[in-house]
Amino acid sequence: MTSPALTRTQAATDSDACGCREGQRMELSRRGILTMLGGAALVTATLGDAQFAFGATAGTAANVLVTIVLGGGIDGLSVVVPLGDPDYAPNRPGIAVPASTALQVDSTFGLHPALSPLYPLWNAGRFGAVQAVGQPSPSRSHFDAMEELERAAPNSSLRTGWVNRAIGLLPDSGPLEAVALGSAVLPGHLRGPNPKLAAGRLADVNLPLDTVTSLSLWQQAFTQLHTGERPEVSAPMKGALAAAGAAGAIPASTATGYPDNSWGTALKDVARMVKADVGLRVASVNYGGWDHHENFGGPTSTGSTFAGRLSGLAQGLAALANDLGPAFDRVTIMTLTEFGRRVKENGSGGLDHGHGFSVLLLGGGVNGGRVHGRWPGLAPANLDSRLDLAVTTDYRSIVTEILVGRMGVSSTSQVFPGFTAAPVGAVRAT
Repeated sequence: MTSPALTRTQAATDSDACGCREGQRMELSRRGILTMLGGAALVTATLGDAQFAFGATAGTAANVLVTIVLGGGIDGLSVVVPLGDPDYAPNRPGIAVPASTALQVDSTFGLHPALSPLYPLWNAGRFGAVQAVGQPSPSRSHFDAMEELERAAPNSSLRTGWVNRAIGLLPDSGPLEAVALGSAVLPGHLRGPNPKLAAGRLADVNLPLDTVTSLSLWQQAFTQLHTGERPEVSAPMKGALAAAGAAGAIPASTATGYPDNSWGTALKDVARMVKADVGLRVASVNYGGWDHHENFGGPTSTGSTFAGRLSGLAQGLAALANDLGPAFDRVTIMTLTEFGRRVKENGSGGLDHGHGFSVLLLGGGVNGGRVHGRWPGLAPANLDSRLDLAVTTDYRSIVTEILVGRMGVSSTSQVFPGFTAAPVGAVRAT
């Protein structure tokens, strides 16, 4: 079906100033063009006189950060399980992971058995974890906690996201520099003035091109429409067309092993962009569904239980690592969530909102095969409010190690204002 934003009428002359084919004239409007792209993706560009540049940054092979947002508040104590803590099992009589089924990694911790697809990466030193991670201002509200996690600027008036502030410190690498996949809703950590794109999948970042209309004609018509226009008016459409052109040039993938859902498609698209070397620096993928107040299930459960959800996470990340091949060395994958869950199992066989959580790290530069962070213990006197795992590592310290050590950001003072990172040792510098 032809989009209502693009119509063709017979022209009185053989050609016109927009460069349309003989006998055709495109009637375009700014609103019409943006409507066509708006249903698939949200694209913005820097407020400068940027030129169309499809694949202009190819060949740089820069490092890439992939953030996996585990919305809903995943229970870190069931991911990186403190088997050696004497207070773990008694607090969870119905849902504790038994030592007999866990993937033992040291005298204190084991991994949930659903993470078995990732265990070879752990043994190879390319998968690690940080336990007892959290935010400086905890909240038990999903909305408030996620907003603060993405804004990452407590006690300030900043309303931009930390990823957007970070990419503003990196050299411009094109229209696909920062991308969120899996939803056309832009996540909070990407919000701000620097270029970013959000789409359900790469295939959605396109234009209804046919034998008459072509990307070059869109460019010519756009240029004509915006001649002499202010940059803040013309920049978004320039970014949209540039993103559509760059995305359309990325080769298709025949990789297998990914989950057959939007989560798997998003990860496969990330791999396509990394391998095509189109200037991607930061990719974000959401994998929610972790609000298990009930129906938590046992360590080998399937379906909508915790183990079933964790299995999908592990399958997707293992497929991504395998698909990337040698390019996995320049990718750092980090999981984040708004908060953890309480230590004690509730009366519905689930877990209520808590504080401390665990972070998983995979890829290049990761000091894998170990659990980082100071373990505070689960004795009642060591808990936060006598309910939650206490936080000993601010998540911004982990991000700082990645941004400085892997991404080339010289200082994170503008990314995390007023924050001084503590050494974690989870990521090696390039």
